Amino acid sequence: MEIEKTLILYLQALEEGSYEDIIELFTDDAVINSPLYGNIKALTFYKELFKDTTKSTITVLNLFTSKENKNAGAAHFRYEWILKDGTPTSFECVDTFQFSDDNKIKHLTIIYDTYRIRQHFEKIKR
Repeated sequence: MEIEKTLILYLQALEEGSYEDIIELFTDDAVINSPLYGNIKALTFYKELFKDTTKSTITVLNLFTSKENKNAGAAHFRYEWILKDGTPTSFECVDTFQFSDDNKIKHLTIIYDTYRIRQHFEKIKR
């Protein structure tokens, strides 16, 4: 149940763009694997993501926990994202989480198709 609560808090903080709230959910050495940002420390990833975002809206589709691995979970959601240049995009996403024994996120893999947004994203990163 604790993992599901953390997943919900994570998605709320992501939608709100709250750096302080989201970072509180991670271990100090947490790593993100993102299709656009690459492998990056969580502290850096969310600074970059929120800097690149004008607005985001999240619609939760499914939350998953594992009976076999008490330190694993996943969130399946629709992410509506407006980049800082005003470019809108929307995609279905699955985030897979590995948790520490104290229920902090230590590794997050973000899975979605970047085809529609990659060109605009690369343009704002220049």
